Amino acid sequence: MGENRWMAGQAQGTRRRTVVLGLAGLLLPTACGAPEPRDTASRDVQRVLDRRAGALLGRDEPGYLAALAPGAGLLRESERARFRNLTQVPLRSWEYRLTELRRDGDRATARAELRYRFEGYDSAPVTTSRAMELTRHDGRWYVVADRPDQGAAQQLWEQGPVTAVRGTRSLVLGTGQERQRLREIAATADRGVPAVDAAWPVRWSGRVVVLVPGSLDGMAALLGASSAGYRGIAAVTTGVSGAQGSAPADRVIINPEAYGAIGEFGQRVVLTHETAHVATRAHTSPATPMWLSEGFADWAAYRGTGRTPDRIAPELHRAVLRGELPAILPEDKEFGFAGDSERLARAYEGGWAACTMIAERWGEERLTAFYRAVGAGKDRESATKQAMHRELGVTPEEFTDDWRDYVRRSLS
Repeated sequence: MGENRWMAGQAQGTRRRTVVLGLAGLLLPTACGAPEPRDTASRDVQRVLDRRAGALLGRDEPGYLAALAPGAGLLRESERARFRNLTQVPLRSWEYRLTELRRDGDRATARAELRYRFEGYDSAPVTTSRAMELTRHDGRWYVVADRPDQGAAQQLWEQGPVTAVRGTRSLVLGTGQERQRLREIAATADRGVPAVDAAWPVRWSGRVVVLVPGSLDGMAALLGASSAGYRGIAAVTTGVSGAQGSAPADRVIINPEAYGAIGEFGQRVVLTHETAHVATRAHTSPATPMWLSEGFADWAAYRGTGRTPDRIAPELHRAVLRGELPAILPEDKEFGFAGDSERLARAYEGGWAACTMIAERWGEERLTAFYRAVGAGKDRESATKQAMHRELGVTPEEFTDDWRDYVRRSLS
């Protein structure tokens, strides 16, 4: 999972194997006996998963449950609940791709890549890995367990019934939430989309999907992470960076506890910030430093709000007043959620100041061009250096000096 954040932010490759018969095998004389029958378990299990996926898309509950082992009462009840939890989710596609099967007689363990898309919102699928257990009865394979693979995230419908609310430019899916609250979140997300359009004049989907779990722990499960690092974080964005040619399936995931505590203005800033990550995803790559990706998202979120620099960057403002002017641009490690909250705030604020300086000095179009140029690079240091030279006409050292001066002047 590539992750961009508010304070804030996965695709797993499928390893395919090809088995080639050697010449020695081809030259064995037929007198040695008839060849052993080919094991069709992988093909048969894939067919079971295909039928299961088709039944889910067709809203065929009996067909979906038919893939489960006979007599597995508890499993049948949990899978029936999962099926019904998906009732309101607008699925466009749902498929499994078997990536590994280990068979031991009539039992097997498997890994499958689950790929799904939401109708009207995803032009590329969300991809996640599932761990499965299967058993064979009367020559047929049945599922006896289906759960997130080790390190993979839970899905929202595994946490309870999903309520769906469609905004003008947003889809909000929630568990354990009142529909009215989801409507309010959709309205706030709808305001963020045109704000991002104005800040990022590059083609993107123009739509955002927001997931609202019932708790902080639910948020962490959707991220496949510990809740400890996200306690004060209002939202994060997940997706695949640098997916050129198609819009990745990003999800904005809200921490309902922190989000509810930041007020209407803060909520608007958060969702606009996260929407900026969705819009810029295809031009964000490992070459993009976090001060640029997070700084741009904050710049887009605060742009046009009328907030003064000292209110946008209060921690950096206080540091400057203490005479603690930062020596260098924020490093990626400073954006870690598990660290010092004041240092984290200063990192975001420093990134905001850098992007604001570019927009004010060189113009907003140049800021966009600079962002895209950096993201198109391979190596971070060289990509940033070359983009600064080509788009801004400065060296990294000159840019840092200009940024420090801008921070001093705007936050003193």
